Amino acid sequence: MAIRIQKEIALEVGSLSERETFISMLIIGMLFFIFGFVTWVNSILIPYFKIACQLSNFQSYLVAFAFYISYFIMSVPSSFLLKTVGFKKGIMLGLWVMAIGAFIFIPAALSRTYEAFLLGLFTIGTGLAVLQSAANPYVTILGSKDKAAKRISIMGICNKGAGILAPLLFASMVLKVTDSALFKQLPLMDVLHKNVALNELIRRVIVPYLFMGVVLFAFGIFIRYSPLPEIDTESESSALANANSGKTNIFQFPHLILGAFAIFLHVGTQVIAIDTIIGYADSMHIPLMEAKVFPSYTLFATISGYIIGIATIPKYISQVNALRGCTILGIIFTLLIIFAHGKISLLGHVADISIWFVVLLGLANSMVWAGIWPLALSDLGRFTKLGASIMVMGLCGSAILPLLYGHFADLFDVRQAYWVLFPCYMYLVFYAFYGFKLRSWRLYKGNALN
Repeated sequence: MAIRIQKEIALEVGSLSERETFISMLIIGMLFFIFGFVTWVNSILIPYFKIACQLSNFQSYLVAFAFYISYFIMSVPSSFLLKTVGFKKGIMLGLWVMAIGAFIFIPAALSRTYEAFLLGLFTIGTGLAVLQSAANPYVTILGSKDKAAKRISIMGICNKGAGILAPLLFASMVLKVTDSALFKQLPLMDVLHKNVALNELIRRVIVPYLFMGVVLFAFGIFIRYSPLPEIDTESESSALANANSGKTNIFQFPHLILGAFAIFLHVGTQVIAIDTIIGYADSMHIPLMEAKVFPSYTLFATISGYIIGIATIPKYISQVNALRGCTILGIIFTLLIIFAHGKISLLGHVADISIWFVVLLGLANSMVWAGIWPLALSDLGRFTKLGASIMVMGLCGSAILPLLYGHFADLFDVRQAYWVLFPCYMYLVFYAFYGFKLRSWRLYKGNALN
């Protein structure tokens, strides 16, 4: 009954006025800002927890694992939740779940229990899975198909803009000028004094995460009573209905399944580029108080790519060709990270040139997400919501690939560990040139759209 009523009150995209479309984009942009803030703060949490909880590289990247594995577990249940209660109530519930996750940080900090922090991160990720399942298809279909990448790029600026602010703001709240000396003294302290210092350090997260939880809860109430309209993602044109008439499950859309795996690899490469750069800077003896800005450089490079995409797509370049160019750049920058050597001074930092190619991965990654989503969701019709959930499941790549990087960093070194990016970008090139065209799993000439 709830599903039927929801369909009756849902608005078709074409029925939205310009004002309704603008308001919808504005509200969804606010959601993407929240995505970015709570997601990219992980880039400072990883080295912060590594020190405060005395962790190895592998253990510290469990921050990313706990946060993103929730997407794999909760994305499909999220689609059924959205079908039952609709977009607005679903988004509200997602924000409230995120608030609970933020509040879990308080007892975790008081006890300095790393596992409790991981539970809080998993809970925040669970709420985000609901929001991502709602927001991404919303932006993809809220307008013409050939401009979907442009709309997603605008949302990306909201996301990465928050990502630039998050680590800097968080670092300003939890790190002190004297901490560099403290970090050097920790190995020399006895157990008692070290525990006192580490307890004081970890409890600094209480105030920012308490504030974050209150804001998330309040924003959930705002969304519930906002003018954000419901949209109909279930209806199909007669031609599309005929084309999909024989389809009984989501796995009969190879371009979607291959696209979900592309998202799996893309988000993993994106998180590695942002969340590992502080550790890479540390290998060059750059202190944390200085290295904390490097994730923001990577995110700024990503935003620069978004701006280029907004200015050029589709007038000067198609979103498919933008995707192809970015994936090729990913391969080039990965090889330069591994093989380029030499100290340079840039933006006040003296570091090996290879770290700036990690920064430039932000540019290479900029149009990949925006390019894959419209291609993967194309022609799904009534399977769109479930298809979007499958795509969101791909976000668990952000959980798996950083762990692989951390494992190889412990096994070899932090530079050689970047080899994990190479096969990822190779697959993304495959999808950008061929994989998105597939409409059948049968390998015969003509099974791809030309």
